[in-house]
Amino acid sequence: MTRFVENHISPEMVALWLLELVLSFSLAYLLLSTGSLAAGMQPTVVNHSLILALTSGFTAFAIGLYRPEGFRRMRGLLLNTALGGALAFPAVWLVSRALGIGVDQWIGPDALWPLKVGAAWIAALFATRLLFLMAVRSNLLVRPIALLGAPSAMATTIAAIRGGHEGFYEVVVGPVANGGPAQLRAAGIRDAVLPRSALLAMPPREQASYAAQGVVLATEAQFWERCLKRVDVTGVDAAWVARLDASRRFSDLLSRTGDILISLAFLAFTLPLMLLVALAVRLSGPGPVLYRQERVGFGGQPFTLLKFRSMRVDAEARGPAWATQRDPRVTSVGSFLRRTRIDELPQLVNVLQGTMSFIGPRPERPHFVEQLAEIIPHYRERARVKPGLTGWAQVNFPYGASVEDARVKLSYDLYYVKHRGVLLDLAILFSTVRVILFQEGSR
Repeated sequence: MTRFVENHISPEMVALWLLELVLSFSLAYLLLSTGSLAAGMQPTVVNHSLILALTSGFTAFAIGLYRPEGFRRMRGLLLNTALGGALAFPAVWLVSRALGIGVDQWIGPDALWPLKVGAAWIAALFATRLLFLMAVRSNLLVRPIALLGAPSAMATTIAAIRGGHEGFYEVVVGPVANGGPAQLRAAGIRDAVLPRSALLAMPPREQASYAAQGVVLATEAQFWERCLKRVDVTGVDAAWVARLDASRRFSDLLSRTGDILISLAFLAFTLPLMLLVALAVRLSGPGPVLYRQERVGFGGQPFTLLKFRSMRVDAEARGPAWATQRDPRVTSVGSFLRRTRIDELPQLVNVLQGTMSFIGPRPERPHFVEQLAEIIPHYRERARVKPGLTGWAQVNFPYGASVEDARVKLSYDLYYVKHRGVLLDLAILFSTVRVILFQEGSR
């Protein structure tokens, strides 16, 4: 678990989550102690406060309140926090019902008491997040990363750090970066990145001098995976691909069992909705309700993907094309289905059949796979695992509509192929809730 947190979650966000968890518990305890639970029921107050704090904390995490990029804009920060508060209390009610706690036990001295609790909790989150935002804008949380070597030779890594949202990093190059371990330590730099060839050529004594100064040396590939949660596609070679473990029997068996059970449950739960959607698609214009399209699946084998039709029947009269913003080929009903991801629901059948999984790289069309494989090295390696309804690339990068977008998404897909597991799958599922709620990347 500790290794998972280090590899997949920003340490700054973990610290903020723990701080707000303690704040939520303290606030809940203070408010509940003044309500109907106060008289002789202190253990119950503690338990209820813990339920409130944990449920609201995990709800906030699920909708993406602990993503570094959420602290770059004031408006988004405030809106996300308000939404977190609005969703936390229905979640608390559901958890309470599951634990057999009656609603009456949450009622305070007046009918407006739950509203007061919600307002106080949101206000407390606003305060801590505004302070955190001020710290971010004052560069108090910046982690300098020294790049040892010529900037031109590490241009891809520089661009990834400056254009990414995975952490609070600042690139340090030039005399300070190349001044030696003592100068790095004096400048407060604890991480240094260099090309793999340079690290292999560095004498052991020199490597030891960096370690003695508390400076951690890492290759570009190691830094990408540990800190950016991506794979440097330009640095992937045949040896790296050969080390990929594509067969994890227990994990794959557990994933397949979960796929069957969850797809059956979702199909039963969403059947009424899908019937209504089918009627809406039928009334929206001529054409079939379901859209069948050939995609590339596990091992490069083709399969038929199912979706609710969201485009006109003549959408690809001129051949396959990527979707664009405000695509004129999308119907009025299809626009809503795409924004809410409801058009993907028929793929639950694909999951049940075994041609897809819940988590994995999104399946691409053979036409685009052939094009991209000619341009992007190792593009076909994403087919080492089953394609998914959602994936690491989908929750970290918006909809791709160009070769460069495909290259970036591949860097996330290859990271998932290498690091996939139950905990990473759960993190992706949580993040998918955020993507759907905020309609990120839909076209």
